[in-house]
Amino acid sequence: MYRLPLVAFGLLEAAFPDRIVASGERLAFDNPGEGRLRSWTLPMARLEGLVFCWLVLSGKTNAPAITRTIGMIGLPAFLAPRRFVTLALETAYENPADLELKSWVVPATRLLGVCYVAVALFSQRARTATNQHLDTAE
Repeated sequence: MYRLPLVAFGLLEAAFPDRIVASGERLAFDNPGEGRLRSWTLPMARLEGLVFCWLVLSGKTNAPAITRTIGMIGLPAFLAPRRFVTLALETAYENPADLELKSWVVPATRLLGVCYVAVALFSQRARTATNQHLDTAE
C-alpha cells in the first residue's frame, strides 16, 4: 500500500527533475531561481528517482543495505547540519555562496538526520530480534 506513492514520487523525480528542484528551491531559498545548477545535478536527480523506485520495488531484499546507508547519511546531517547543507549546495550548485537559505532549513536538516539515524537503529534492532526469534524457533 505504501509502495505506490513512493514509486510515484520516484517516477516524478525521474521524469521531471527540473520541476522537483525548482519546487525545492522555492521552499528552501529566500532567493529561488538565483542558483546555477551544476551540469550533473538534474541527471543525478533523475538517477536518484530511478534508484529510489528500484529500492522500493525490491522490498526487503536490500533492506539492510538501505538502512545502513540511511544511517550513514543521517549521522552527519544530525551532528553537523550546517556543514551538511553547505556540502550539498556546493555539490549541486555553481554559486552556493549566492543562495540564501530560509531559517528553517538547517534545523530541519538536523531533524531529518535524527529521523534517518533512528530508522537505521530501529531497523537493525527489529532485524536482530526477528533473527533471534527465528533461531530459537528452530
